[in-house]
Amino acid sequence: LTLLRSLILTCGLTEDFKWRHPCYTHQNKNIVLIHGFKEYCALLFLKGALLTDPEHILIRQTENVQLGRQLRFMNISEIQALQDTIKKYVQEAIEIEQSGVQVATKKTSEFEVPLELLEKFELHPEFERAFKKLSEGRQRGYLLHFGQAKQASTRTARIEKNLHRILDGYGFNDCTCGLSQRKPNCDGSHKQLENNSGKPA
Repeated sequence: LTLLRSLILTCGLTEDFKWRHPCYTHQNKNIVLIHGFKEYCALLFLKGALLTDPEHILIRQTENVQLGRQLRFMNISEIQALQDTIKKYVQEAIEIEQSGVQVATKKTSEFEVPLELLEKFELHPEFERAFKKLSEGRQRGYLLHFGQAKQASTRTARIEKNLHRILDGYGFNDCTCGLSQRKPNCDGSHKQLENNSGKPA
């Protein structure tokens, strides 16, 4: 992670912190994030789907990811071997952002709405209105989260669990503790709410 950070900083990007991760921007436009996972670390290009990827090394995390693409690394030697390539990919990402080119993405209206959610809308019109007031991205986040469950009972449970978040206008990944200095992103301030048992209060 330290090596990736130092490498990215040589590309003339500005360091920030968004979505709980180091984020690197160019003229206030998000270019790439550094992600740390248990078995690998990664660079996530926010518009990676637009990169030409001549080395064929970009990874689409899941079929639901539309724009983002990852470069994954298992160890330091892999990063060192690709230093020049990483810089070229970052430079291309900057040029794409500067060009203003956009990629056609799947619209919210094209996402399947689980039957259990439609039933909840019928029973709870206020809930439906609150859901439709959310930004398109937040709506898609919930539709994916609900729809990924294979069993109807699990989909129903997920909807119930997030009902009050939606009524309060929060997205699935938004911070709700009220303490974060980076709302709606979480900065870890919720840890102050932990009780003596070590569990969230």
